[in-house]
Amino acid sequence: MKSLFTRRSAVVTVVIAAALILSGCAKSVNDSAGGASGDCGSYAIAMHAWGGYTASATVVAEIAKKELGCTITQTTLDEGPTTYDAMEAGTIDVVIEDWGGGRWKEWVDRGAVVEAGENGNVGLIGMYVAPWMAEKYPDIVDSKNLNKYADLFKTADSGGKGAWFEGPAGYTTIGEKMVSANKLNFKVIFSGSEAALVDGFMKAEANKTAFIGYAWQPWTLFAKIPNLESGHVKFPANDWTDPAKASGLTDYPSSPLIKLISKKLNDANDPFTTLVKNFKWTNDDQNGVAADLEGG
Repeated sequence: MKSLFTRRSAVVTVVIAAALILSGCAKSVNDSAGGASGDCGSYAIAMHAWGGYTASATVVAEIAKKELGCTITQTTLDEGPTTYDAMEAGTIDVVIEDWGGGRWKEWVDRGAVVEAGENGNVGLIGMYVAPWMAEKYPDIVDSKNLNKYADLFKTADSGGKGAWFEGPAGYTTIGEKMVSANKLNFKVIFSGSEAALVDGFMKAEANKTAFIGYAWQPWTLFAKIPNLESGHVKFPANDWTDPAKASGLTDYPSSPLIKLISKKLNDANDPFTTLVKNFKWTNDDQNGVAADLEGG
């Protein structure tokens, strides 16, 4: 964790000040001898498989352990119902960033999960072509024109259609619906990991090869490929919040990202509860810390 608290010390200082001092946790910190406060219990943070989430969860975990004396475990789980079930079962207490657009309502209605406010990040998912393609074929970023260029995206695994690279299993995605509803001549291929998507975009841009893939903001890839936004393929304006109800005809929503906590943590109303409820930072903050973590 040395890199997190040195190279990005300014960001972390702001987060600590906002989350601890303004939230009223400062007394708990001052009263803890070497971070051994008896006021904070043992909690589990769900860890989801993308770098930005890891950055947010790591900052919260480190503040909780080192400043509040909490015992924190970090457990890797798929996002969505798998995690909500774990919260209901009492094995997970925090989701620091959820993109689900209210898909947790069933668990909230049962009293198993509690909404803990926005985390400051604004999430946007979309399909992107390599920026060189947007420059060479300006109309490719209009979804109505994708079929015109489908042959460029063929690969050995795409069955004679264009290869449409989706997010890994467990990510929030409606790619299959989009391809079907818009009658796109593409085959959906699920990437095995975030790293595979990064590799696909980076190689496509460097080698001027065709690539269309799933991407999201905030994400450090947008710092690695500064003009990636130019490759955002536009579908008609979003008309849904729940992925399960999406028709596939329209784009992903722009969503303030939400924190979720367990009933146990909410009822505890201890320093960690306050920390999580007050944790907030920007997309740039997250990208900066995520880049440091990725860089070791």
